[in-house]
Amino acid sequence: MRAVRPLVLCSIGGLLYVLCELVFRGRSHWTMFVVGGLCFWLIGLINEVIPWNMPVWLQCIIGAVIITTVEFIAGCIINIWLGWQVWDYSGLPFNILGQVCLPFTVLWCLLAAAGIILDDYLRYWLFGAEKPHYTWRCT
Repeated sequence: MRAVRPLVLCSIGGLLYVLCELVFRGRSHWTMFVVGGLCFWLIGLINEVIPWNMPVWLQCIIGAVIITTVEFIAGCIINIWLGWQVWDYSGLPFNILGQVCLPFTVLWCLLAAAGIILDDYLRYWLFGAEKPHYTWRCT
């Protein structure tokens, strides 16, 4: 059962990310299912590794860093090395090699909030994990 959990969570996260891309971009690519699923699973581990008393806003910043890191590595492989041109942020400010940029890192903070909360509840509902509870301030 323990090996099934990451597969289920990655699949849900990947599907949701592809759906977001279809709604907001009008298109997606199969690699976004993999990247989105991996990001969803990794940000879901925040409350598995770090105690629940960490404020949600700090979890969101950590989530944005995780997503940006995965996006950079995936972009270097998918867009630069393989040349598939799935995304290109080179026209946006504060970009690195056109693979990540500051405006999207800020957006990933918001997406991480939704992902963290959804993952926590999925772990609770599907796998019997601890019921989610959140702290909004540093204690």
